[in-house]
Amino acid sequence: MGFAFTREDLDYLVSGSGLEVLAANDGLVLSAGSLLSDLTRLRRTAGEHAAAVAETIRLRRLAVPKLGEQAAGWLLTDEALQQASPQRVARHRAQRVAGVGMHDVTCSIGSDLFALTAGSPVVVGSDLDPIRARMAAHNLRGTGAGVVVGDALKPVSRGLLAYADPARRTSGGRRITSADTLPSVADLDTAWATRPPVLRVPPGIDYDALARPGEVEVVSLDGSAREAVLWPAEFAQVGRRATVLSSDGPGYGLTDQDPDDVPVADVGRWIVDPDPAVVRSHLVRHFAARHGLWQLDPHLAYLTGDVRPAVGRAFEVLDSAPYRERTVADWLRAADAGTVEIKVRGMDLDPDVLRRRLRPALKGPGSVVRTVVLARVGRGQMAYLTAASPAP
Repeated sequence: MGFAFTREDLDYLVSGSGLEVLAANDGLVLSAGSLLSDLTRLRRTAGEHAAAVAETIRLRRLAVPKLGEQAAGWLLTDEALQQASPQRVARHRAQRVAGVGMHDVTCSIGSDLFALTAGSPVVVGSDLDPIRARMAAHNLRGTGAGVVVGDALKPVSRGLLAYADPARRTSGGRRITSADTLPSVADLDTAWATRPPVLRVPPGIDYDALARPGEVEVVSLDGSAREAVLWPAEFAQVGRRATVLSSDGPGYGLTDQDPDDVPVADVGRWIVDPDPAVVRSHLVRHFAARHGLWQLDPHLAYLTGDVRPAVGRAFEVLDSAPYRERTVADWLRAADAGTVEIKVRGMDLDPDVLRRRLRPALKGPGSVVRTVVLARVGRGQMAYLTAASPAP
């Protein structure tokens, strides 16, 4: 568990003395090797709050790349920071409700709330945890947003559109792929029945099983699926949407209204692995149609074609054959490969186990990398020797 902040810690951190200590010690290393001496130094000025100061400095350093420069002055907890949406993702979501009064009913430390303040005329936040609610109030000072302690299932506002990011839970603890949330989607919809809320849920959630009216938008950032947003009917534009965001580019989107008529045929020059947002929103065929690709198999997310798309991961096909481990080993020896990436779809095969068995075939320099794609195609198991190609 991360450091547990107390009310007294927060009182100190926002006091004149606390602010001076934070500023004076911003350059502390706070590494595993230096932590003991760093805390000893902090105790001279911060006393019993030395650990809270150290944790705040550490978390702010981690928060700025994820949440933006404003987080350099925020109060945070380790768990809240891990759960927070990256700034790019939160801004994208907030743009869809610009002009609408919003109530973030699970506001935590206020990172999503901060994004909403840019375009919503009224912004309110609430959280059941009084420590996080107070942190959010500090972090949102000067924005006009109000923050209170409140239960997401007991509405304390009227006329505002509710937004919730319910906690993920499994029997083993918090997991981003869990479809079980706290509060549940059903409980949130019941509590806010007069105006169904916008819900941020894990990207791997079984949204078909939820059968919730509206739109499902799966969002990725830099090739990693970040969230699924359940948009109520009030804001739904399509049934399913994939939004692919980039930290250094414009990104792109697909919806279930785009064409999806593509053939199934033998492998072409390229094998293409669509972005996780495309796969999880079940828009693989739509992606193929847009980029002139086709399917290797109707049940696979891998696509193929003769022209490399301008987006996504692609692998130039160097050889192909029915899968046999000896065939793959011979390929790697002939290519003088030193490193192999193994991608498996539709086959009961552990890539890590296979990689260990193929190690004797990797005699070349580490800079020579080959990707072996293994997939069930029709009733057979196929192997493809490929070279990964960066997006143009």
